[in-house]
Amino acid sequence: MHDEPDVAVLRLGHRPGRDERMTTHVGLTARALGADRVWVPDNAGQSRDTVADITDRFGGPFEVDCTDSPQGIIRNWEGRVVHLTMYGEQVQDVECDIRAAHREDGNPILVVVGAEKVPFDVYEEADWNVGVTNQPHSEVAGLAVFLDRLFEGRELEREWENADREVIPMETGKRVESTDEE
Repeated sequence: MHDEPDVAVLRLGHRPGRDERMTTHVGLTARALGADRVWVPDNAGQSRDTVADITDRFGGPFEVDCTDSPQGIIRNWEGRVVHLTMYGEQVQDVECDIRAAHREDGNPILVVVGAEKVPFDVYEEADWNVGVTNQPHSEVAGLAVFLDRLFEGRELEREWENADREVIPMETGKRVESTDEE
């Protein structure tokens, strides 16, 4: 992932009061499952702050920014655009082509994740419109499945840099330790 071209996630739309947790979870999922950065809408500053805080505490690298021009990010992206939508081609039918464009051809990938109704030009500008199950479900679930298929599970072994805290895997219970060596 660090030796591969960038993978960025763009959250389209954010309804204050309704989408706070979902937008935050898009950012957290992008970070945890291998993306290099996420853009959230300008009116999702609280979500941006939460994802930045998690990155500060649990490590990176990962960037989170707000944008007032998501369409501009799509139009100006120097790479390939994957739009996650239940109306798209089935992920299992296009994942190999997307992986080849990313890893073999060296194209950065922009993964577009909607909230409210997605403008039709996003469908037209995307290199791939991809559906995970082609059934209504959470955009966070779709993002997680897509990133796992893109990275073929390698994201699960990622090393985190500059972490203050580390989750210690356990059969039962919860354990988070400071990474400070004393």
